[in-house]
Formats: sequence, structure tokens, C-alpha cells
Amino acid sequence: MLDPYEVTVDSARPTVTSTSRPQVADPHNGGSMSENPSARPGTVRLTVSQALVRFLAAQHAERDGVRERFIPGAFGIFGHGNVAGLGQALLQNATDPADGEAEMPYHLVRNEQNMVHTAVAYARTKNRLQTYACTASIGPGSTNMLTGAALATVDRIPVLLLPSDIFTTRTVDPVLQQLEDETAGDVSVNDAFRPVSRYFDRISRPEQLIPAALQAMRVLTDPAETGAVTLSLPQDVQAEAFDWPLEFFRERTWRVARPVPEPAALDRAAEVIRSAKRPVLIAGGGAIYSEATEALASFTDATSIPVLDTQAGKGALSADHPLCIGGVGSTGNNAANELAAEADVVIGVGTRYTDFTTASHTAFRNPEVRFVNLNVKAFDAAKHSASMVVTDAREGLEALRTALDGYRAPAEHTELARARRAEWEELVAPCFAPHDQELPAQTEIFGALNELMGDEDIVINAAGSMPGDLQALWQARSPVQYHLEYGYSCMGYELPASLGAKMARPQSEVVAIIGDGTFQMAPQEIATIVSERVKVILVILNNHGWSSIGSLSESHGSQRFGTRYRMRNEDTGLLDGELVPLDIPANIRSYGIEVQEVSDTESFRAAYRRAESSAEATAIVVNTNLYGPNPPGNGWWDVPVSQVSRLESTQTARDDYEHQQSPQRHYL
Repeated sequence: MLDPYEVTVDSARPTVTSTSRPQVADPHNGGSMSENPSARPGTVRLTVSQALVRFLAAQHAERDGVRERFIPGAFGIFGHGNVAGLGQALLQNATDPADGEAEMPYHLVRNEQNMVHTAVAYARTKNRLQTYACTASIGPGSTNMLTGAALATVDRIPVLLLPSDIFTTRTVDPVLQQLEDETAGDVSVNDAFRPVSRYFDRISRPEQLIPAALQAMRVLTDPAETGAVTLSLPQDVQAEAFDWPLEFFRERTWRVARPVPEPAALDRAAEVIRSAKRPVLIAGGGAIYSEATEALASFTDATSIPVLDTQAGKGALSADHPLCIGGVGSTGNNAANELAAEADVVIGVGTRYTDFTTASHTAFRNPEVRFVNLNVKAFDAAKHSASMVVTDAREGLEALRTALDGYRAPAEHTELARARRAEWEELVAPCFAPHDQELPAQTEIFGALNELMGDEDIVINAAGSMPGDLQALWQARSPVQYHLEYGYSCMGYELPASLGAKMARPQSEVVAIIGDGTFQMAPQEIATIVSERVKVILVILNNHGWSSIGSLSESHGSQRFGTRYRMRNEDTGLLDGELVPLDIPANIRSYGIEVQEVSDTESFRAAYRRAESSAEATAIVVNTNLYGPNPPGNGWWDVPVSQVSRLESTQTARDDYEHQQSPQRHYL
């Protein structure tokens, strides 16, 4: 068995890894190690921050023989708490590196939440085999990263967070921005990271960094355990010096596991599938992160089982495959949901079955439905009382295909799946066609983009009505093309994510589709995109309101209240006056990038081609219709409606809610 801590020495930059080797001069010590009386033999004297930067720069991940730096750089905003700690360490690394110390590039960002989103998008685009470290100052700088931490952990994406913390000495107490807990002296605002981190540690003494850093890397590179990892760094400890063992800084290669299925579990799963008359397979994000696309296509070809996909799994099987039926669940398409409703066996591959995938537990309506789940995480594999197979998605699909040798889904089921796919494709065409209205529906823009973008280009979105339209309509022809953050569905993810995705795949055109509501929440990283000279295309759909919440409000009896961007009306006292005079194109131009404003689909096509040919970041502002129309759908999402109300619209919505809720059940 390979040692997960095996050291590989880079011949171009030799690293001292043993006390038996000659000691070398280290500028951190002001001279050779033997000349520095404060450093013990076999050690190097560094601050905690300097040691952490040097350690992280020496960490690698390897899967299938491909080895890369796991943390190729750091994002950060400096303030009190980290400016003289991690800030100094990153400066020293950049301008005066020690002999054998790898480079740790630093990128200045504008908002702490955004930088975590950027790191997450980078890690996702790299299939979780690389990520960035994120550092922030004490107090609000650090807690600004909480939303990003939650997103990373919910989505099972690795990111390393380095929030600054209060003094451990407590000589100065309380310090600026310190939370004072009257019941516990060691509590700080950073304790809020605990529930949204897969691993959390506060480094109160320098030597604690050694086990904590190793544990952090273990979690970050474990596909079953990964998510946000938080090392909380008190500001005095960041600057404290310590004699570090040289072995701490040797290059480590963390081999990302591909767990194979237990034979007995595989046999049980195969037995269930062989009994199926109407099976379907649901491809989740794990099928993409494990690079199981070829295995999935081979499995589908061998078994003729139709494939449905989640938001994270779209593209795991190319839309060109005749048995790729498309998105399932609340925002899925009619064909996929009809097959899901009738399925007697559901094979989940790398999915965690969110409420959108299950249509709030109404999608799978066959009273005899059974589940077979292939997942690297036992917690997800066990969902819905499944026959669980804990395995890497690629390894599991290959093994299951062998175990099912000779089995094919009944021909009538396969033909039904193909027929329903064809019926849905007929419904899609009108969604992309021009509508009889002054401004285009956003679906028209999506259709144009789907046609214009290359198979290896990347479309990014996260929130609003757009994910629903995109899951139903988008034809993803590769596993990299569709980048939807819909585990946390975080408004503000799209723009910083475009930066991260482009850094990860500079050869791809990266297009972030952003609503005007999302744009107003987090435009700051346009400045970072400009300063880093990163070419992305930003498509802002301007409809003067929250389309998704407005539609949801209307369908649930709340009359789109509080969802349109209007001035306060002096007569009614409500926000139902004239449009707010926000000039989004002018706002974007102030950051220094070119903006094109269009109001029809053909103009958008021309604007996209100009943006595509540009060497610099470009924004296209598209004026669209707030009211759609949106694609047809037969999925449902559980959003409770008031049981009592004086409003007739709410009373009607409540009756419909109770009707839609009736098929809801546990899958036991």
C-alpha cells in the first residue's frame, strides 16, 4: 500500500528532509542553521505564519498518477490580525524565499465571502484535486467568510480558511472587535465556523500547528470528508517564532482514494437492479468529481438504463447521448420527472438527494420503488433506505457494469425514455424562440448561449429563477460546461466563481450569468478580475426585480410583494412607484471593463461574439422580461403556504399546496 505521506523531492528545488543532510542557509534565521543559536539542530526558526505558508506550499495531491500542488496560492484581505502575520509571511515568501521553499502566490481580492466563492469554483473546476487558502483579518473580515464556508461544506468542495483570531495571552482584553462571552474566556466569533467546517482547530500554541495542518490536509483531500477546513489563527500566535522540525516542511503527496465497492454490497445492488422493469439512474456531482463520465457512458450503453441528472451532475453524460434524459426534480424537465415517477429502481451515483432532486419527496411515486446508491460517503449512500455501495463513482460504475453482465433494461422502457426525451425536445424549441413581447425572456438568451458556447467552455450560475430554467433546458455536452452552485444556491457566487473557474481552466471561455439582484449584492470582484488581467464574460440579465422569488411569491399567494425594484410610492407607502434609476452598465464601466447593452436576442448573439474575440473581460447587460415566460414543468417544491389568511390569493394557494403535498412521503 502506498504511504499517503510519501515524500517526493523536486529535483529542481531540493528540500532538506533529514537532519543527516547538510544544513543550508535560511534567510528566515538570518544565516545558516548552525550559526543561529536559537534554532536547535534539525530545526528552522520561523513564525507560525511563515511555517504555515512553507508547509502549504509543499503539499501535493495525486490521483490516477497525476500529481499537482494542492494549494497553489492564497487569496486574502489584510487587516489587523493578519497583516503582520500571514501578510508578512506571504510577502517574505514572494520577495525573499528560503532555500527550498516553494512559491505561494498571493491574490488580493475585494470581499472575504467572494474570495471563498472564488476558491470553491477553482476547486470544483479542478474536480476537488486543488484549492486555494483564504486569509482574513480579525472580526468582520473573518466572519464574512462564514457564508462561503457553509457553501463549501454543503457542496462537499475543499477550501482552506485561515481566519484571524483574538490574542491567546489575554494581556490586551478585550481587543478591537472581540466578542466578550461572560461564560467562557476562550470563545470568539470564529467559533461560528465550527458547524460549517468539516474540520476546525484554533492554534493557541505554535506546536499545535503541526498536527492541525496535517489533519487539515487529510480532510481536504478525502473525497468523503471534504468541505471547508478552518484553522483559526490568533493574531499573537501568527507572529510567534518557534523551532520547527525540518521534516514538517518536506514535500507530501496526499493520494486521493478511489474506494472500490465491497463485493457483497455490489452483489446485493446488482440483484436489486436485475429485478427492475423501469430503472433510472441519477447522476450527481460525484460522478463528475470522480471523472466517471466514460464509465457512466459505458454503463448506460451496456444496460440501456436512462440517465437523469442533478444540478451538480449535469454533463456527467453528454446531452448528445440518446439516453441522457436531463434534469430531474423540482426544476427538472417533464420527461425526466415522468420516468422518475414510474421508476421501480433508482440508482443514485454521487448524489445526496437534495429536496430539489426529489421534488421534496414527491418525485418517486411508485409505491414499490427501491434505491441503489453508489457514493463515496456512507451518509449519502444510505439515504432512502437504499441498497448502499460505498465506493468511488468511477470504480463503482465499472464494477456494477461487470456485475450486471447480460442485463439490459426492458426494451419497452428504453423506448419510452427515448420517446419522452423527443417530446420534451419539442417543448424546448419554443422556449428558445422569440416571444411576442417587448423584451426577450431569459430562456431566449440561454438558448443562444447554449448554441454559442463551446463544449469545453463553462457557464456559471447559482441563484434565482435561472437555475430552474437552466436545469430544464441546458444541453451540457461535457462535464466541464455546466457549473451551477445549487447546493447552497448562494446569490453572489457567480461573479467571483467566474474568476476561480478561469484560473483553473484558462483555455475555456468562462461565462457568468448574473441577475441584476445578484449583481447588486456582490460586484466587487470585477476589480480583482481587472487587476489580475483575467478574461471572463459577464452576462447580467436586467429585469428590475427578483424574478425567481417574485414568481414563487405569486404562485404561493403573496402577489410578488417586495420583489420588484421600485421607488417608495408616497401615495401607497409601498415600493410600487417608478423604477429605481440604477444604471448597471455605468456601474460596471466604472470598474474599467467594456460593457455592451442589448435588448434582443440577435443583438446579444453579436455582443457575445465580440466578447468572445476580446482578450479582456467584457460584460453584456441584457434587458429582459421580469415575467418570463419560463419553461413548462411538472416538478414541485415544498414551500409552506399560510394556513389561514384574509387574502383570497393566499387561500387559493393553500388549497393548491395541500393538493401538491399529498404524494409526499418517506422512502422506506
